[in-house]
Amino acid sequence: MQLVVARIGRAHGIKGEVTVEVRTDEPELRLAPGAVLATDPASAGPLTIESGRVHSGRLLLRFEGVRDRTAAEALRNTLLIAEIDPEELPEDLEEFYDHQLIDLDVVTRDGTAVGRIAEVAHLPGQDLLVVKRTDGGEALIPFVTEIVPEIDLAEQRVVIEPPPGLLDESESL
Repeated sequence: MQLVVARIGRAHGIKGEVTVEVRTDEPELRLAPGAVLATDPASAGPLTIESGRVHSGRLLLRFEGVRDRTAAEALRNTLLIAEIDPEELPEDLEEFYDHQLIDLDVVTRDGTAVGRIAEVAHLPGQDLLVVKRTDGGEALIPFVTEIVPEIDLAEQRVVIEPPPGLLDESESL
């Protein structure tokens, strides 16, 4: 099974380092020197981590063969993907991995179809479910228990309780 473990951010300095947005609870294992990671887009990789360090609270990585700022900047927004043995994943997940949520149907508590999850956006301080709506639009759903009270992986659906105005601006207070 493949699991997104990080997204490459901007270049840092002139020697090929990049910032990364960590998307794993085990960065010391998944993003360690020597790790070989697949990429999305696939044309950017695979990438082998040469070194890593924390600077001002951000993880910086350097990849083999990436020696300057131009090469590092070309990797911006690339997803880093690790091959994971499904046996390594905990059985009783309190949290969900992005790959488990993408393509799930989204419905309201009363069963009204809203759309399908296209992406999980990890913003500072808030995760959002990016939902391609059945009406052709897009909705950004804050991924919090009050709004997303139920995730049923067996039924492949997410139940939401949207506050007024979240899905229909005419409902806003």
